[in-house]
Amino acid sequence: MNPEIEKRRTFAIVSHPDAGKTTITEKFLWYGNVIREAGHVRAKANRSYTVSDWMKIEQQRGISVSSSVLNFPFEGCMFNLVDTPGHQDFCEDTYRALTAVDAALVLIDSVNGVEKQTIRLMNVCRMRHTPIITFINKMDLDGRHVLDLLDQIENVLHIKTAPFTLPIGVGKLLKGVYSIAENTFHTFNPDDGKQEIIQMTGPDDPRLVELCGENWVNQFKEEYEMVTGGMDPFDHERFLKGEMCPVFFGSAVNNFGVRQLLNAFAKLAPPPMVRNTDKRDVKPDEDAFSAFVFKIQANMDPKHRDRTAFLRICSGSFTRGEKVFHVRTGREIRLAAPTAFLAKDKEVIDHAWAGDIVGINDPGLFRIGDTLTDGEKMSFTGIPDFAPEHFARVTLLNPLKSKQLTKGLAELSEEGATQLYEPLKSAIPVVGVVGELQFDVLKFRLQSEYGADVQLDRVPAHGIRWVKGPEADVGKFADEYAMDCMMDKERNLVCLFPNEYRLNLAMKNFENLTFAETSQG
Repeated sequence: MNPEIEKRRTFAIVSHPDAGKTTITEKFLWYGNVIREAGHVRAKANRSYTVSDWMKIEQQRGISVSSSVLNFPFEGCMFNLVDTPGHQDFCEDTYRALTAVDAALVLIDSVNGVEKQTIRLMNVCRMRHTPIITFINKMDLDGRHVLDLLDQIENVLHIKTAPFTLPIGVGKLLKGVYSIAENTFHTFNPDDGKQEIIQMTGPDDPRLVELCGENWVNQFKEEYEMVTGGMDPFDHERFLKGEMCPVFFGSAVNNFGVRQLLNAFAKLAPPPMVRNTDKRDVKPDEDAFSAFVFKIQANMDPKHRDRTAFLRICSGSFTRGEKVFHVRTGREIRLAAPTAFLAKDKEVIDHAWAGDIVGINDPGLFRIGDTLTDGEKMSFTGIPDFAPEHFARVTLLNPLKSKQLTKGLAELSEEGATQLYEPLKSAIPVVGVVGELQFDVLKFRLQSEYGADVQLDRVPAHGIRWVKGPEADVGKFADEYAMDCMMDKERNLVCLFPNEYRLNLAMKNFENLTFAETSQG
């Protein structure tokens, strides 16, 4: 394999909200010498906000609402990291991000253990056989017992664990973590932040008792015996299939245990892997360039009203200014200024390789799932499409801003989180989202980025269906159900059924039609 491709490590960080995802991302960047100071999410007035939470609404609420991409070097590797939103209302952004990576870091809060959203995200990783590395964070707080946490990962997330480190002490009395493979002890000192890595002869080394006290060392030895004697040894093949995960312990906020984690990613995580298309499997070291769009983001730079398409390169490499083939439209396009990311900060790059995630300026040409190649007609598969679950009518409060509203709705819906519909019998547009919180984000962004102040009135709905079948039957259905029918952005007919009874009745009366749950169905 080309050494440039061999160096690439592309992974996503996934977890429940507030498990410390954005904090650990900052520490990674610090190790990659990309930022000088890691700021907390809710930063003080004189400090910068976290790098990856760059939207105003993220800074105000202290949550991530959009995946951000960060490229940084570490120990001879080139990392492409996707920091995903933890909140379930932004889950489709996370699911799409998982299609663009080769591995995932699952972050678990030692106090709360495995949480609901982590289970959901883990199911997606399992479906895709994504290799997982687990970091149990917040060990400086009084959390659950180490063996309980490992049991929980195995039983709830259905994946075998292989602890690489074990903590000695808990919460405020955390003494450090012991590396099982290297027989080293990493001391923890929250007061002055000084940390040492001390080589030990093994868990019986008398210096451990001197440093940690007999009680803590005895407890650690019991856990060590259980882990090394009772658990399956780490198997790299099983890890690559997504059946076993290395587990690390630490405290991201104190920058403790983070370096071992990054070292493990450099060593264990796979370089770019084979990808499936509708025609054939694509290997990363093929000469021919291929990539797909997994995310579109509008207004990363509000001054320039720009739009960026995020590309995952799957094979070959490309050079700035080269022409590529846009499979869906059959057009040749020039990639004039591909960019590498540090969240919203971009720098133009001259070359990119398989495994890299790069941004390209989107003049309105790209859609999520689009494939770019050197000319081959194929499309990458497995990029999910989601049906919205919540709907609202968008009423403009200042009629003079209708142009801004139209533009804002069109651009924000192209990002994939908000779906835009045009009712057959009303001029008021309807938007659909997967999670309720998306409505707040939409309202906020329409106001702050486009100057359109809107009111969102919820539309009660049992479910949305894409209506397909013979043209005459579709027309007849649209006449009869006109009040509930709308057109999506592709001009397909959709029906928003107010209740289950209406849906069942429609299915009974129109047997020639199919009522699909997603636009791809």
